[in-house]
Parts: sequence; structure tokens; C-alpha cells
Amino acid sequence: MTKAIVGIIGGSGVYNLDALTDLREESVATPWGEPSDRLRFGRIGATEAVFLARHGRGHRLSPSGINYRANIDALKRAGVTDIISLSACGSFKREFYPGLFVLVDQFDDRTYRRETSFFGNGCVAHVSMAHPVAPRLQRRIAEAAAAEGIACQLGGTYLCIEGPQFSSLAESLFFQARGADVVGMTGATEAKLAREAEISYATVAMITDFDCWHEEHSAVDVAAVVKVVHENAQRAGALVSRVLRDMSAEHEPCPIGSDRALDNAIMTHPEARDPALLAKLDAVAGRVLRV
Repeated sequence: MTKAIVGIIGGSGVYNLDALTDLREESVATPWGEPSDRLRFGRIGATEAVFLARHGRGHRLSPSGINYRANIDALKRAGVTDIISLSACGSFKREFYPGLFVLVDQFDDRTYRRETSFFGNGCVAHVSMAHPVAPRLQRRIAEAAAAEGIACQLGGTYLCIEGPQFSSLAESLFFQARGADVVGMTGATEAKLAREAEISYATVAMITDFDCWHEEHSAVDVAAVVKVVHENAQRAGALVSRVLRDMSAEHEPCPIGSDRALDNAIMTHPEARDPALLAKLDAVAGRVLRV
């Protein structure tokens, strides 16, 4: 079996993980460009971990300006087998209140300005996104939340908008009518790329606000969000620490096959594949391409 190495992608307000011990930092080069920040390697208990600040330290990068492919590729090169993504989100439900953590299991991708695949002309691949979240990893997060006394909702749909603006009232009501539970700007992109990289992926949607649909709450603004973000960040640190302390030493095969997602996914005949693209896919798809 493969050793479990957990990647933690910290979103708004989560720019480090204080519980990491044996800490070291490293810049990891990728053929897709620079990741958002230096990777921080360490461990919690016996579990090795790699932390990456999604927006960079100091929150330098907007949701559309993040190099998602470089981030996922860098984590893959670091040996990461599982990713826990921490994401600040708005809520479309009255019962999903600020401070609640939602372990989403579906995404509705409304983005339009970003690269969402490692593959393309010269090497075409189609992976299944029917179930974008690894259920075993999600269950471990839910169990850790219960053990830590952290309010958590299991299941939900994350609607991913381009941003960086928050939704208009018309958009908020429309997204709510579509059946979405939370809204964010990053999760769907990461989930797609993590699946192509054969990394088990799960998102913790940390509710910060009610978007702008709620008639009893004012429209969302940065000041209100930041206050809740800081409160959520403390609970997120405790949650992730508990997950890693209780993690199995060996990576547990994903029951839906997210860690074998490229089996039979590549359509392009070997003789028609672009050597330049194949070289860039060495970490992500080397298992099946034998680059």
C-alpha cells in the first residue's frame, strides 16, 4: 500500500497550520507555472502533511488568478494522496448558519475564466465527476468534527462562481432556486484537477454569511466575512489536526476509485499524443502514460 500524505489547502483566513511539527518549507517547480506559495511540509502525530495557502500568504491571489493546475501538480509531486480543502463559503439555507462547516459532496461549476483540466489537444482524457468527493476521506472529516464538538453538516452542493465579486440578489436567488446549498469561488476547479491527478479530495465549506438572499441579513461584505473567517480558522485547525492524528498510516483506496481515475480515461491513441504535453503530465498522469 501507499503511505498516506495529506495535503491541506487553506482558503481565506487559513494561511498556515500551527499544529504542524518538524516544519520545513520548499518551493516546488511545476511545468504549469508557480503554485500559490511555498509548500510547508510537516506532520501531525504520525501523519505526514503538506500545507498550501490557496491565495498565498497575505492573500495575494484572487480566485481567478490562482494557478490551480500548478497547485495540484505541486501537491502530487510532493506525494500527496489525500487533499482536505478548506473554503470560506456563503449559505443559501437558513439552517446553514455562519460558523457551520458543510462537508459538501457535489459541485455546480459556474466558472468560465480558468483552466480546469491538465489534458487537452494532443492528449485528451475524460474522468468521471459524478461523485467528486472521496467518501472515505469525507467520513473521516465528519468523525473528527464530531470528536472535536464542531458543528458540521454532512452533504451538500457547492456552487462555484467565478468572482471576485459577490453575487447579485438576482444571482443569489437563482442559485438558491437551483438547489445549491453553499456558494464559493474555488472548490469545483480544485476538485476537477484533483480527480485528474488521482488524489482523493474533500472540501470543508466553512460558512461565513448568508450571501445576499436573506431578507433579515444585510448584503455580504468583506468586513463581516473576515470576522467569521477568523473564528472558523481556529475550528478548522482543530478539525484538520484531529483528522491527521486519527489517519491511517497507509492511504486507504478510495471506494469510488478517485485514486484510479485515469484508468481507461485517455482517449488519444499513443501515436497521436503530443510529446510536449506528455512531458508536462509526468507527475499527474505518469502512472498511466509511463512518461
